Amino acid sequence: MNHAYVNWIGYRTLMRKELTRILRIWGQTIVPPAITMSLYFIIFGNLIGRRIGDMGGFDYMQFIVPGLVMMAVIQNSYGNMVSSFFGAKFGRHIEELLISPLPNWVILLGYLSGAVTRGLMVGVVVTIVALFFTEIQVHNWLVTLSVVILTAIVFGLAGMVNAIFAQKFDDIAIIPTFVLTPLTYLGGVFYSVSLLPSVWQTVSAVNPILYMVNAFRYGMLGVSDVPLLTSYLIIVGFIIFLGGICLWLLHKGFGLRS
Repeated sequence: MNHAYVNWIGYRTLMRKELTRILRIWGQTIVPPAITMSLYFIIFGNLIGRRIGDMGGFDYMQFIVPGLVMMAVIQNSYGNMVSSFFGAKFGRHIEELLISPLPNWVILLGYLSGAVTRGLMVGVVVTIVALFFTEIQVHNWLVTLSVVILTAIVFGLAGMVNAIFAQKFDDIAIIPTFVLTPLTYLGGVFYSVSLLPSVWQTVSAVNPILYMVNAFRYGMLGVSDVPLLTSYLIIVGFIIFLGGICLWLLHKGFGLRS
């Protein structure tokens, strides 16, 4: 039996396990984001949006749709990875994977595929919810799909780093609460950074989520506060950086081997 076939069987098994987990508890993985985003559409898009009017040449409800979809993708790709991998670590069955013939990149790819799948599934659900509130258009399908997939990969990898360093269940909530949520809300989800004073525009420029949200908004609406090429370079750079860290941590077995 060749290595490629063994790797494929291992990857397929991990992916199937992750997909089964997502669908088995769909009431926790799919439904809550749909309800939360519906509230955002009602409160921010409908009630507050009427007072704001247009933004970036679009109705405010249309303007925030890409940001809310991206926010859901970010939160759920990250959440799926950190909860699933930490669960395997806490249950000690991650050690069986580490001593198996599977290379570390296959283990990473298997868990990452599950995180990306959940992120995309929730993104689709949120998009469907948005259709009940406003008309959705897609300016560039290639940019829209590539950005949402690459962003899900970034936060899936970030979730694994968090899961590896976490020592208890409370630790997996620290980054989402104190880092991820503030960066998301300050990443141009609900507003255009061009409306901010110059000093705050400069501060916003160091927020990577700003580039992801705006690249996705360009794909859907054709408008962006930042250059599209810059957004792609930052997203790909984070994938390379975080992917390298994940593989190194898996190789060293940091926090994984007792």
